[in-house]
Amino acid sequence: MNRAPRLEIEYCTQCRWLMRAAWTAQELLTTFPKELGEVALVPGTGGVFDVSLDGELLWSRKAEGGFAEVPLLKQMVRDRIAPDRKLGHSDRKESDPQHAGDVNL
Repeated sequence: MNRAPRLEIEYCTQCRWLMRAAWTAQELLTTFPKELGEVALVPGTGGVFDVSLDGELLWSRKAEGGFAEVPLLKQMVRDRIAPDRKLGHSDRKESDPQHAGDVNL
């Protein structure tokens, strides 16, 4: 059985980030129920919280200096697996004058 694309969320067990990883997985599976073949939660240590799609790192908490906002992750996943798909309010652009001051997408 082909379960591609495969999204992985590696989270730090020492930091107790399982709930954040599970919530992030739920948000992505709810948005992409037909497009994602599999979502894996991968226990790690050392403050890791990395999101990868088919082996390509999309977000690293350490490298980026914090957690990704879920709308941003949805856009990153969408751009790779369903580029023509609209995400509604998660599709706000920084150039949108109505939301120019928004920090959170």
